[in-house]
Parts: sequence; C-alpha cells; structure tokens
Amino acid sequence: MAYDGIVSRHLNRRLSGPLAAALAPTPVTPNMVTLFTLVMAFVAGALIAASANIAGGVLIQAVSVIDGVDGDLARRTGRASRFGEILDAVTDRYADAAMIAGMTIFAVRFEGHAHAEFVGVIALAGSLTVSYSRARIEGALRMAPSDGVFGLASRDVRSLVAAIGTVLGQCYWTLAVLFIASALTVAWRLAFLGLRRRA
Repeated sequence: MAYDGIVSRHLNRRLSGPLAAALAPTPVTPNMVTLFTLVMAFVAGALIAASANIAGGVLIQAVSVIDGVDGDLARRTGRASRFGEILDAVTDRYADAAMIAGMTIFAVRFEGHAHAEFVGVIALAGSLTVSYSRARIEGALRMAPSDGVFGLASRDVRSLVAAIGTVLGQCYWTLAVLFIASALTVAWRLAFLGLRRRA
C-alpha cells in the first residue's frame, strides 16, 4: 500500500498478503485479526519481561507482519470500515505499549541499566508521538502518507529494530535508539509542517 513503510513494502506484505488471501474464504473477520494481533503483542511483552527475549523478539516481528493482515483482509472481502480503521489504530498503540513495557522490564531486571525505566517511558512517548503527529499532519495538510514527510521511523521500521535488539538481549540501547529515531522523525515533520504553512 502507498502508506507502507520500507519494511512493510519489502518484507511484511510478502507474508501478510498470502495470509489474508488464505483467511478470505473463512468466517474470520478483519476485526478478529486486529484483536488477535493485540493479544500477540501482550504475549510478546510478557515473554520479554520473563527473560524469553529471543521468543519475544521474534513475536514482535510476527506482530508487525500480522498487523497488515486485517487491512488486507478487509479490502479483499469488502469489509473495510471506519470503525475497523480506528480499532486498528487504537489497538496498535496498546500493542506498542505492551511490547515496550516488556523491553523496559527486561532492561531493568536482566541488563541492569540505571534509569532504564526512564528510557522506556521516553521510548513509548516517542512511539505514540510519531503516530499522533502523522494523524495531525495528514489532517492539517490533507496529505497522503506517501507524500514523503513521514520519515523513516514508521511503525514497521521501529518494530523490526525492536525485534532485532530484543533478540540480541540489548533492550536498553534499543529503546534509546527507538526514542532518538522517533524524536528526529517528529522534529522533521514539524519542520516540514512549518515550511508548508509559510509557503
């Protein structure tokens, strides 16, 4: 899709598309897939918090892949709806929180970094702000997400970085990278918005 990040375009859609095609003839609805993805995210966070960082990291990327199935399935079956879009957006935020919480607990309990809780909080704030800034800019400028303003720290990119860092047992530094990437992306978006407003 036009709004996909680089990871979704080149990796996730290669898997989510066939999964959606397989589910299309079944009674499974897009909203069921959305809620299943949220459950997977909470399981991922719980696994990471319990020191199963490799399984949890793999599951983070699995969540990223399955996250594209609901939309694909809705389009294939003609069941796309505004409610489904909003449900997906809201559950994505809870999913991010659950996985980042698991990474933060891992960083505190098993990596022993000072101030890991603070880094986890700002990583979560960065993640939420990236999503919020996109929605507000789209509304303010009536831009399509493919118009180039949205930066590299899209959700699919952040998920892949989180998955790799978690598998490697480096949640603390991964959270720091996620915050920095998110902050830079939001700063770029605000600068772009300011320039467009002056034009």
